[in-house]
Amino acid sequence: MTIDSRAFRNALGTFATGITVITTRCPDGTPVGVTVNSFSSVSLDPPLVLFCLGRESRSFDVLAHGTCFAVNVLAEEQQELSARFSRGDEQDRWEGIEVERWETGAPILRGCLANLDCTKEAVHDGGDHVILVGRVRRLGAREAGNPLLYFRGGYARLG
Repeated sequence: MTIDSRAFRNALGTFATGITVITTRCPDGTPVGVTVNSFSSVSLDPPLVLFCLGRESRSFDVLAHGTCFAVNVLAEEQQELSARFSRGDEQDRWEGIEVERWETGAPILRGCLANLDCTKEAVHDGGDHVILVGRVRRLGAREAGNPLLYFRGGYARLG
């Protein structure tokens, strides 16, 4: 059976996902970030997570070949951050954004529902994507708030 790519995307779009911004830094310290909704936990012991990144992403080289990344889980009021890190020039994405730096030095975005600071464990082939696995070295999470969701090609909210 041949799978039509549009039908495949539409079917996958029925699975509501949270939205993250994955951040890292270039060897010269320049911050890099990209919006990603293909994020998942892998293991509790050790604490591992993964995300998938398209090979055509402008952030591909630095993320695929780097040593660390942070997963910033967006709250429903952070839709503008999601849009900002999914388009435009890399430098423009960071204009006016204040960050923290934890153990790995990857930029930690403020105001997120959760932040996970990770060292890269592995990279696996995933067709037109790669699967990056990270070991969580430090985390923080808010006790209140709702996630920003993505469903059927658009933003969604709980309730």
